[in-house]
Amino acid sequence: MKDKFYQYILKLQDQITSILESVDGRAKFREDLWERSEGGGGRTRVIENGAVFEKGGVNISAVHGKLPETMQKMFGVGEADFFACGLSLVIHPKSPMVPTVHANWRYFEMYDDEGKVINSWFGGGQDLTPYYLFVEDAKHFHKTCKTACDKHNLKFYPKFKKQCDAYFWNAHRHEARGVGGLFFDYCKVTEEVSMGDWFNFVSEVGNSFCDAYVPIVEKRKGLPYTPEQRTWQEIRRGRYVEFNLVHDKGTLFGLKTNGRIESILMSLPPHVQWHYDHHPVSGSEEEKLIQILENPTDWV
Repeated sequence: MKDKFYQYILKLQDQITSILESVDGRAKFREDLWERSEGGGGRTRVIENGAVFEKGGVNISAVHGKLPETMQKMFGVGEADFFACGLSLVIHPKSPMVPTVHANWRYFEMYDDEGKVINSWFGGGQDLTPYYLFVEDAKHFHKTCKTACDKHNLKFYPKFKKQCDAYFWNAHRHEARGVGGLFFDYCKVTEEVSMGDWFNFVSEVGNSFCDAYVPIVEKRKGLPYTPEQRTWQEIRRGRYVEFNLVHDKGTLFGLKTNGRIESILMSLPPHVQWHYDHHPVSGSEEEKLIQILENPTDWV
């Protein structure tokens, strides 16, 4: 399974970066191949200063070795070997009218002293972070997520949508990071679901990503915006940074397993602002966004 999924994310990275380069029309992804001293490595691709995308990364990694002590405590296990691979992407558009997007699909295995798999699971999801709310965009993103889920289990979309709202919650700000999408983790074998079933589901979601995001970018990338709207975007990016550095499990896993720091922190936008005690003007489009973020919405 680990080889099957790794081959899948290799192809998916090629597909997504090719499509995003076409959408941008100017910038190309820079590729870095890297190795981890403890075992494994990855292929990082970053796009910067494009016509549409100010900064973004579409990265894959496959790492293995001894499970660090911090992760042993997190999983409630003793010493063990592990393997983890996945694709992680974050795209920060230049225009505040175009939402930021994040996605991740991953697979994890743990082994006993004889090298036998003692635990394995899939995880992942995709979520949208707008700076100005276009209701039809949020609905399109969620409908695409639901369509992918419904092909496998009608319970998946409501369950994983709810988990996304709970996970991407900036508790210290009492608001969501964005308008959500899907989040699933520890997807393991049960009497009803095989690991092959989980692979089919996760790859279905991965294959749906461009259908969920690219039409929104194409629709919004040409809209005009003011310097004040750009400032608002950078203030909201600050909240994005706060979530990734304080709460995000993927970021913390990378930092605690001696991951490649440039790849881990590629999710951070290049221009960010923090204003003391900032509040949007009453009745403004900015306030409307905050009201939505404080109360997760059923978009479908």
